[in-house]
Amino acid sequence: MKNYKVGDVVTGIVTGIQPYGAFVSLSDDTQGLIHISEITYGYVRDVSDFLQVGQAVKVKVLEIDEREGKISLSLRAMQDRPFHHKRDERGRVPLQERIDEQDAGGFDALKNRLEGWIKKSLK
Repeated sequence: MKNYKVGDVVTGIVTGIQPYGAFVSLSDDTQGLIHISEITYGYVRDVSDFLQVGQAVKVKVLEIDEREGKISLSLRAMQDRPFHHKRDERGRVPLQERIDEQDAGGFDALKNRLEGWIKKSLK
């Protein structure tokens, strides 16, 4: 473990697949885990859809816990982040601000007719 530090990019071999991630052998005496959330951007239902035992992978070292003897790895950190459309800086615009002048007139027409409809319904 002393040969590795956080941020290193290393190549390893997938040695095991579990529902929560994949184990990767970095050397004869060092193994790390790629957690399912670090496999790729987006949702991963089954680790086997992305990795196979025996596959060589280039990963980034995220965390080293020398006390527990664990190394956390990321395959996702080696990928380009997908483009996400961002909302404009104003955020949400209230409905009243989005109504066109023509739309606003439609509401006035209903308001003007309401009184007549009420009188008619009372007869």
